[in-house]
Amino acid sequence: MKLSEYMQELNKVQVLEPERERELWYDFKHHHSAEARRYIIEAYQPLVFKTAMPFKDMDNIMDVIQEGTVGLIEAVESFDPDRGVAFSLYGVYRIRGRMYRYLKEEGNADIACLEAEMESGLSRLDMLADMGTPIPELAEIRVASDMVMEAIDRLPHKEQLVLNQVLVNSQEIKDVADMLNVSTAHIYRLQKSGVRRIRGMLSRFMHNWK
Repeated sequence: MKLSEYMQELNKVQVLEPERERELWYDFKHHHSAEARRYIIEAYQPLVFKTAMPFKDMDNIMDVIQEGTVGLIEAVESFDPDRGVAFSLYGVYRIRGRMYRYLKEEGNADIACLEAEMESGLSRLDMLADMGTPIPELAEIRVASDMVMEAIDRLPHKEQLVLNQVLVNSQEIKDVADMLNVSTAHIYRLQKSGVRRIRGMLSRFMHNWK
């Protein structure tokens, strides 16, 4: 299947209402309903597509999506809806893990891109959690990410802009300097200052969390 054909099929997917989703999980987990399982997998296919977006320019993007779908199926099979954790939070780690393992085996994973920090303060590699990571730990990672994003929002405007451009959008320091009409040294100072402020804001939270 071509990417264009895949996206056409994706547009047909309807978002599950919470009550309907609970019914499907119950039918699948308690009555082993193959139809309920199929509905759940189809409903969460957009999560696979969204997770594959960092790799959208690769020639083998459909292979990446296919591996992500395998991860989605594995997540559906092993998910426990009675734990009270959203499936999207649980499933995305399995999906990402499958995609990254495939790219690593193929030898075309952009490691530098994967290791670059995102807006959350974590890298894509950080987010590719081990396939066996317990659900409570995944939830803790999510809480930490939310705290980092809140800290970024509190930064002075220029520091926030620099961190977003350099770390999130992977822009070159020189390009950001040209955009702001300042020197590259000034951009480095803003980046260093922003990171230092974030660490300071999070230090108390991290101390209490441990």
